[in-house]
Amino acid sequence: MNRPYNFSAGPAAIPVEVLQQAAAQMLDWNGSGMGVMEMSHRGKEFISICEQAEADLRELLAIPSNFKILFMQGGGLAENAIVPMNLSRAGVVDFVVTGSWSQKSLKEARKYASEANTAASGEASGFCTLPDPAAWNLSRGASYVHICSNETIHGVEFQELPDLKALGSDAPLVIDFSSHVASRSVDWSRVGLAFGGAQKNLGPAGLTLVVVREDLLGHALPICPSAFDYKTVADNQSMYNTPPTWSIYIAGLTFQWLKRQAEGTLTGVAAMEARNAAKAALLYNAIDSSGLYVNKVAVPCRSRMNVPFFLRDESRNEAFLAGAKERGLLQLKGHKSVGGMRASIYNAMPMEGVQALVDYMREFEQRRA
Repeated sequence: MNRPYNFSAGPAAIPVEVLQQAAAQMLDWNGSGMGVMEMSHRGKEFISICEQAEADLRELLAIPSNFKILFMQGGGLAENAIVPMNLSRAGVVDFVVTGSWSQKSLKEARKYASEANTAASGEASGFCTLPDPAAWNLSRGASYVHICSNETIHGVEFQELPDLKALGSDAPLVIDFSSHVASRSVDWSRVGLAFGGAQKNLGPAGLTLVVVREDLLGHALPICPSAFDYKTVADNQSMYNTPPTWSIYIAGLTFQWLKRQAEGTLTGVAAMEARNAAKAALLYNAIDSSGLYVNKVAVPCRSRMNVPFFLRDESRNEAFLAGAKERGLLQLKGHKSVGGMRASIYNAMPMEGVQALVDYMREFEQRRA
């Protein structure tokens, strides 16, 4: 298929192979006589889809057996409320604010936790750097420490998850990995809970993934609705209420697609990590070697998934975007809160798409030099 390249921050492109497979089974899944959207979520057909998706995800992300995988709804914004309703029993929660999404998470948690502490913030740098963990002001006895491990708007990413124990904290680490889940490996020894919307790297909007350590279940606040209580959801295998069946199905196909990916001797998520590093390096090198484009994020914490950049002459922004659209390079306009441009290069974006963008950027600069 000759499709344009979609650089949207989300919902983002789904692998073409996955779309083709889903289309082939739209009306009849594996000879069942039913499309997935018609199935009972408690029927054996959909249960088999859900169980396979969970098994594939556990394998892909090397999720330990003492973590539960929950398929929920509401996206990352809902989890900003659901997490504190489940984990803030000690009262105090710590937040490391590194951009717009962790700001939103902090604001929402203040509605449920008795105290939400800003342990560190990158705001003074314009969210162009990550606060040094050695300087974090962590609370004694905090219920959890929250980070957004990749900020889609400001384009900063934790290249390594913080080791809270080494920082003197026994609190579980909560990560919002919505925008880089399955793009790189996860050190689960440092994580208590991870959540993310599927609509960037795992499938269509509608599915929210929660991976939670078993010892953190069963501590929900009395105000927490049963449908948001992680223990209730886990005890019912994510079927306490009607789940987003179609989104789970497409995510399951995406997990299988990810398992088939290869780069040299690497497969699965390891292959995607190598590929994503190469894609990001190609784009950042083009920006850094240019006289027209600039990326303001400190090099050690640049995101591999979301690359914001600016034209030094912003009067040329509209011409740049119009030319990009003519080339089939879509959704490059930056977030309204920061301006400029942004290229989101998630797992489904092939190297050819990044190369096409780089070629256009160089041509645009040369044509108007």
